[in-house]
Parts: sequence; C-alpha cells; structure tokens
Amino acid sequence: MHRTIRFLVAAILAIWAGAAAAAEPSSFPSRPIRLIIPFPAGGPSDMVARIIGQKMSEDWGQPVVIDNRPGANTIIGAQAAAKAAPDGYTLFMAIDSTLVINQYLYKNLPYDPLNDFEPITPTAKTVSVLATLAGSGPRSVAELIAKAKAQPGKLNFGAGTITSQLMGYMFDKAAGLDIVYVPFKGTAETVNGLLTGSVDFIYAANQVVIPLVADGQVRALAKLDRDAPPSMAAIPTLAEAAGLPDLADISIWVGLVAPKGTPKPIIDKINAEVVKTLNDPDVKERSEQSGNYPMTSSPEQFSAFIRKEADRWAKAIPESGIKFD
Repeated sequence: MHRTIRFLVAAILAIWAGAAAAAEPSSFPSRPIRLIIPFPAGGPSDMVARIIGQKMSEDWGQPVVIDNRPGANTIIGAQAAAKAAPDGYTLFMAIDSTLVINQYLYKNLPYDPLNDFEPITPTAKTVSVLATLAGSGPRSVAELIAKAKAQPGKLNFGAGTITSQLMGYMFDKAAGLDIVYVPFKGTAETVNGLLTGSVDFIYAANQVVIPLVADGQVRALAKLDRDAPPSMAAIPTLAEAAGLPDLADISIWVGLVAPKGTPKPIIDKINAEVVKTLNDPDVKERSEQSGNYPMTSSPEQFSAFIRKEADRWAKAIPESGIKFD
C-alpha cells in the first residue's frame, strides 16, 4: 500500500516537473514545432509562416514543420489548432476571418475564436485597392460614385475575400449606392473578372493589382487602409477619395496564436523570436516584395486588437446580410 502511494506521489511529482520544464523558456523547444496554416502553400499567410519557421529553426536548432490545412474558410485549420496540446509545440497562423469574422458568419462555429487560442503577435497584413480598367473605367472614386448614383443597381463590383466584400458593403452604405456584388474565388479570379469586363470595378490585394497598373491595364483609384507602405503613398485612401471621413480602414491581417493554456513564458519567448524576425530589415524587404507588410505587437496588445476588431464587425456583418450557414 505504502509502495503504491509512493509510486503515485512520484508520478505526480514527475508530471509537475515535466510541466514546469515545459513552461520554462530555457528548455523550449526541445523537439519539432508544428505550424498550422489554414491555406494552401504559396498564399500570403503561408509565405510569412515559412519565413518565421525558417528563422526559428536556425535560432533554436529544432525543425518547424509547416502543416497546410486549407478549407472551410480556415475552419479546418482552426479546429486542428484548437484541439492541439497547449505546450508551445503547435502554433497556428490565423487570418482575420478565423479570429474575428467567422463568428458572425456561422451559426455553429466549431471553435471559439476568442477563447480557444492564446494570441502571440500579429505578423503581417495586405492592403487592398479599389481598381477599375484603365481604358474604360471611372478615373476617380468621385466619378465612380456619380456613375453609380445615376444608374442605381446597374454597376457591379467583384471581390474574392469576405474582407473585401465587407469593404464593398461599407462603401456602398456610406455613399448611399446601390451596387451589385459579384463573388469570385480568390484574388486572381477577381482580377480576371475585371480584365474580361465581368465587373465594373474590384477590391483586390495591392500586390496583384499594382503590376497591372504598371502595365497600363488597370487604374488603382483608392487604397483601403491609410496605414499602407510608402510605395502606396500616391494612392488616396477610399475615405479621402470618396469624401467620407467616417469610412473605416480595413485590411486583411494575419497573426500567430497557440492553443489556449499554452504557458505564458513560452508565449513570450515565441513572441520575442517572431518580433525580432519580422523587424529584421532583410526580412521586412522580402515580405513587402511579396505584398505582406510585417506588423508585430505584444501578446496583450494583440489580444486587445482582436477584441476591438470583433467589436467593430459585430454590427456591420449582421447588417450586411452575409451568412455562410
């Protein structure tokens, strides 16, 4: 009996010791880290994840395995991450849809975006533009608004992400316009819809549109976020161009999180590594060339940012009538 008790006590102490070691930054990591991406390889979140993973491997001497889990508007990847052990060895590169917008689009979301994850840091954002055909489209946002008001229900716009669709809704509402939304599957298909004349204008990622602007095929009328890189300085914000100062900025952002309950010392160590990596001048240049503009913060600041974004969309998304189930 006493031997059994001693065995149980020893086992409990071993578990406690293991947990303490796991929470100790100096011993982390001691084995490979899995980084889940809710998109196929090659997309913006995948690219920034691979940059971070490579630097972690170099600095910490442990492999970082990229695990692409695309599908269901990032829900498949989110579920896998939420169910993982909270030990720092599973990380998740979430997008704004995952942590903020999905909760307003699905009645029965199979994860809790605010309570199933530990925020670590935002990592990057992409800035979209409102664009038209250079030859036949409106030459300014003011001209677009005038044309839309003269022909209610006749103009249409294309978008390939829920975030871009929401910007279209917010712009139409603020300017009092009746413009038809045409859905596309991703940015490439959206841009092709503009080039083929399927839509009158689009909201699409800057890095895809700008080469077409340089070729003289497309005109960028406005950017959707004033906090944009210097290369976009000549493009006015949509709020400025439309004369609608209350029109909110919007961008697609990506951030790193861990399963809920991951020890704070490990969260802080990962945060420090990612912040260091994304603020390296060479990394910043590589990221911006791919259209990903690095952004970082403390875990606490990121948590507050997520909740602020959730509050922002709590009313706007239901009013838009957009639902996925």
